[in-house]
Amino acid sequence: MTNIQTVAVIGLGYIGLPTAAILATNGLDVVGVDVSQRTVDAVNEGRVPFVEPDLGIHVAGAVSQGLLKATTETPAADAYIVAVPTPLRADKSADLSYIEAAARGIAPMLRGGELLILESTSPPRVTQYMARYILGMRPDLSLDGNDGKPVVLFAHCPERVLPGRVMIELVTNDRIVGGMTPEAGNLAKALYSRFCQGEIFVTDDVTAEMTKLVENAYRDVNIAFANELSFISDKVGVDVWELIRLANRHPRVNILQPGPGVGGHCIAVDPWFIVAEASHDAKLIRQAREVNDSKPLWVVDKVVAALSSVSVDSEVAVLGLAFKANIDDLRESPSIQIALHLAETLKSRRINIVEPFIDELPASLEVHRNVELMDAELAVKRSGVVVVLVDHESFKSLDQDLLLGKTIVDTRGVLRT
Repeated sequence: MTNIQTVAVIGLGYIGLPTAAILATNGLDVVGVDVSQRTVDAVNEGRVPFVEPDLGIHVAGAVSQGLLKATTETPAADAYIVAVPTPLRADKSADLSYIEAAARGIAPMLRGGELLILESTSPPRVTQYMARYILGMRPDLSLDGNDGKPVVLFAHCPERVLPGRVMIELVTNDRIVGGMTPEAGNLAKALYSRFCQGEIFVTDDVTAEMTKLVENAYRDVNIAFANELSFISDKVGVDVWELIRLANRHPRVNILQPGPGVGGHCIAVDPWFIVAEASHDAKLIRQAREVNDSKPLWVVDKVVAALSSVSVDSEVAVLGLAFKANIDDLRESPSIQIALHLAETLKSRRINIVEPFIDELPASLEVHRNVELMDAELAVKRSGVVVVLVDHESFKSLDQDLLLGKTIVDTRGVLRT
């Protein structure tokens, strides 16, 4: 199949829905598939069920033109893009159950000639696993056609966009396409060329899978260096933000900023896939993950220590739950880990949560009676200790008079004078 006209995008989350919308606004007939009826209903009404700048315009426009619709049932299509979660299991391996479920929905619809693209970030050879899984259910189809059966083409094309800039970076970023066969790679490149203005590089499927993991492991290692500097700076009594600012004046030094840990669906997860694949050799990658994973408890200890200098009934303001600034994405957020530890450790104190991008607390926090979601001004007024976990723009413009007399634990350098 050389002329793809219909695309089914399986999974309408932070990657799947933008991908579906951008394909539809570029003239393809797109059906989004999701297990959530709430998500399906929102998309069919032209609404976006999460915060992502400019996505709403694309979704509303594509739906109104009849180019995008959503359903809970997998349809027949010329191409399928699988964009479902691959969460970590307790043993740090990848949970492939969502990919398997997507495959079970796709398999009965195939007739031969379709292109199947796995966009979900995954360990090496998972695209091959998906292909075997589907062809195991459809022995009448083939990967290469050498047996005379109709061919199905498989490729991996990892997403590499930044939440908050997804609709820009989908178009402008370079893409890596890995085909299990040359034909699959070239057809996947042609599909992404419909909207991607960046350069599209074609390679094999395993290299494409590893490229995404390596990109995020590289970033994780660099963040770990900054976070480790925050530990050391605290011990020796220097301002880590000033230290990094001055060190970065060197022409060949570019240290990142520390934070409360690392969150999100990529950087906090993907390096473990490399460690699981090559545990003996991935020493630095493992150590970086452990440094970043240790940061939330270090922050909790700093808050508990800060409370020793205030009255026993002082409340705590926690500014931010998202894993990064100016979005509502709470996935793998270290801020939630910190808020949970504080709620459980400080049962006798009120924990005042501020997260301007959500309307209700996540269930894990909602169950704690000493936790309440409120606006920033009220939370700071009521609290003796203010903990900054996310550098939302609204926090940077807080009235400094509100902070007078407060004990501040600032993990983002937001309230530094």
